[in-house]
Amino acid sequence: MQKKISVIGAGNVGATTAQLIAEKNLADVVLYDIVEGIPQGKALDIQEACPLWQSDAVVRGSNDFKDTAGSDIVVMTAGLARKPGMRRDDLLQANANIIRTVADNIKQTSPEAIVIVVTNPMDAMAQLMQKVTGFPHQRVIGMGGVLDSARMRSFIVMETGASPSDVQAIVLGGHGDLMVPVAGATTVNGKCITGLLPDSKVAAIIDRTKNGGAEIVSLLKTGSAYYAPAASTVEMIENILGSKRDILPCSVYLNGEYGINGVYSGVPVRLSLNGLEEIVKIELTGEEKEALNRSAEAVRELMRKIGA
Repeated sequence: MQKKISVIGAGNVGATTAQLIAEKNLADVVLYDIVEGIPQGKALDIQEACPLWQSDAVVRGSNDFKDTAGSDIVVMTAGLARKPGMRRDDLLQANANIIRTVADNIKQTSPEAIVIVVTNPMDAMAQLMQKVTGFPHQRVIGMGGVLDSARMRSFIVMETGASPSDVQAIVLGGHGDLMVPVAGATTVNGKCITGLLPDSKVAAIIDRTKNGGAEIVSLLKTGSAYYAPAASTVEMIENILGSKRDILPCSVYLNGEYGINGVYSGVPVRLSLNGLEEIVKIELTGEEKEALNRSAEAVRELMRKIGA
């Protein structure tokens, strides 16, 4: 039986996520938005492309949350996007209110769903989603590290000319200014990047990774990134559904892992139909551990600001 995935928010990230799900024939899709006509029109456009993709997916657009009922996976993309000069944290209060409303609806309509949170500031919004739904924390997962790691891989490819398939990178911590690119776990053809590139080049790649979203916002001027965020979300979906079995950096609730308690943060994980299947331990330097803790503390502070 075909799985059902609901995408909340029919903006650029949501619509592109729905497109990729349908194109890969991963599941039937409900694209939900509060703006009348937008999800219906985009869903119909995607549906009309399905024959060209040889996809059996059924794609529907709706303004009624009841149409998302019984979803296996819910992808939360709705929220305000960043504008030039804004940090992800600047979206905190407005997007927290949106999360609360959507979380209440998900709890009522899809009580067994796995929820992927994309809305920024993502780590805090994932934790708020888990708190409001009351779902087991294994079933509420934030997308951030997958995107940040993909950006880092892209910048390494640009610098070295290597094939993307030969480049591995991992970015931990919060999806924000305090993210933690792990240079020691970043390789090209199995060789650590620190031995392949000068320290100045490695530092420049790390800095560009941390500012990858802001760079796109500054170029677009009227919006934020959506192709790579959508592709990162679908990478998570493929692992949840079992068509891939990768180790992915995702934002999950930590209960002592990596020395962090009671907060969502990005760490390497395996996903499955249960949601979070396993938190994978990798070795970090003392400096990286400290950076990861600072990143987690920043999420705690955001949670305090929204009273959660």
